[in-house]
Amino acid sequence: MPYRTFTDSLGLEWQVWDIVPRLTERRSDEATERRIKVVPIAFANRRKESRRVTQARRTVLRGSYAHGWLCFDSNKEKRRLSPIPNDWTTCSDELLEVYVRHAQPVAGPARTFDFSDEEPLAETG
Repeated sequence: MPYRTFTDSLGLEWQVWDIVPRLTERRSDEATERRIKVVPIAFANRRKESRRVTQARRTVLRGSYAHGWLCFDSNKEKRRLSPIPNDWTTCSDELLEVYVRHAQPVAGPARTFDFSDEEPLAETG
C-alpha cells in the first residue's frame, strides 16, 4: 500500500494512501490447491466442518468505489477520491492538492482534540 504525506497551500498536512478492496479470499476453496502431490495421512481427519467463519457479511461496494479509492486524512477532516488517479504516487504535491479538493468529505464524528493541561473543575454541592 503506497503512502504519501504533503502540506497543502493553506498549511494543512495530509496523509494519503490507497484502498483497493479484495474481491475474494486467497484460500477460497480446493480449486486453489497449491501442493504438488496430495498424500493421504494414516489417521482420519477429526474435523467434520470447516473452521472458517463464513457468517460475516461483506460490504458490497458500488460504482467507482468497487475499484478502490484514495484516502486523504488530516487532523481536521478525511476525504475519499475515486477512481484512484494512476499518477498519485509520483505526481507533485500541487496536483495532490487538486485531488484532495475534488475528493468527497467523509461523514463521521467531529474531530476535536483538547490538549490543555488544566484539570476539570470539581463540582461542589
